[in-house]
Parts: sequence; structure tokens; C-alpha cells
Amino acid sequence: MTRSVSAKALGRSTGTERTLTVLIGLLAVLGGAAVIVVGAGWLGTYRAGRALMDPIALDWLAANALASRIGAIVLGVLLLWLGLWWFFRSLRPEGRPDLELDDDLVVTSSAISEAVRLDAETIDGVGRARVRAVGDSENPALRVTLWLGEGTDLKRVWEQLDLTVLARARESLGVSVLPTAVRIELDTAAPQRVR
Repeated sequence: MTRSVSAKALGRSTGTERTLTVLIGLLAVLGGAAVIVVGAGWLGTYRAGRALMDPIALDWLAANALASRIGAIVLGVLLLWLGLWWFFRSLRPEGRPDLELDDDLVVTSSAISEAVRLDAETIDGVGRARVRAVGDSENPALRVTLWLGEGTDLKRVWEQLDLTVLARARESLGVSVLPTAVRIELDTAAPQRVR
């Protein structure tokens, strides 16, 4: 089952980059802890003075030098390719669709975002909103962040967002489906001054 462009756009976040960074960081911490444990002599008094590689492993590498070198080169090239792919994937700009409604009429992604943002801020309980149009011109999608005031009825906000704001956006853009990712946050009140 393939994901549509708009579903990919909605799903694109920093989660994957954060996961990879955490895993690399965890490996680095574990490696550093292992070096500290060995260097402190906790695994034996003479272990810190021995070679890092086991002598049996060194003998095997010496006996199979050609295969070891080929394996190391292939692994290095694979890691280089993976690193470059990840680097360019992370730098790739996110699609911001401009929709052509007619031959002469083009609606920019910033205009779409601003119109939906202004409409979302009219909902009772919504202090502010941020909207980003993502995807491509054939499959647009929205990413909406709402900041709610204290005591706001979440169910009512959700219904108004779906039945009014997003319905108007779908109708205005002439699409029957407009995938939307909604993030809801509690708006912080201004700090009270002590008198």
C-alpha cells in the first residue's frame, strides 16, 4: 500500500531525524562507557593494557586480508551513501503547493495558509493558530496548530474546525478531500504580577 503525497507531507516531521540522533547518541554513550570501564580496570587489571582487537580476530583478519578489505570498502561506501542520502533528505525543502483554480487564477500556499488561519482563529476558545499548506498542487494538505485558552471545550473546537473551517477550505479549493494534521496546545496565560 503506497502513501499519497499529502499523507507523506502530513507525516513528515523531525521524528525520524530525532530517532536517528538518539540512536547514534546512545551508541556513542555506550561506547564511551565501555572505554571508561575497560580503562578503569573494572574488567581486569591487565585488560586496559591489551590490544583493542582480540588476537584471534586479528589472526582471522590477517588470514583473510582480501575479503576483509573488500568488506571494509563495501561497508564504507554503503555508510557514505546512507549518510549522503540522509543529509540531502533532511535538507530537502518541504512542498508548499500553489493551486491553479482556473487558467488565470493561482492561489499561493501562503494565501491558503493565511485564510485558514484567520478562519480558525474565529473559533471560540482558540487564542491563535498557525497553518501551513503542504503536499503538492494535485494533493494539497494542511498542518494546523491551535493554541487553546484554559477551560476551552475541546470537542466543540474540534467540531467547529471540521464542520466550518475545513469544510470552507475544501469548498474554496475545489477539493473533496483535504488531509489535515491538527496539533492542539494549551496557550499559556500571561504571568501574574505579585503585589
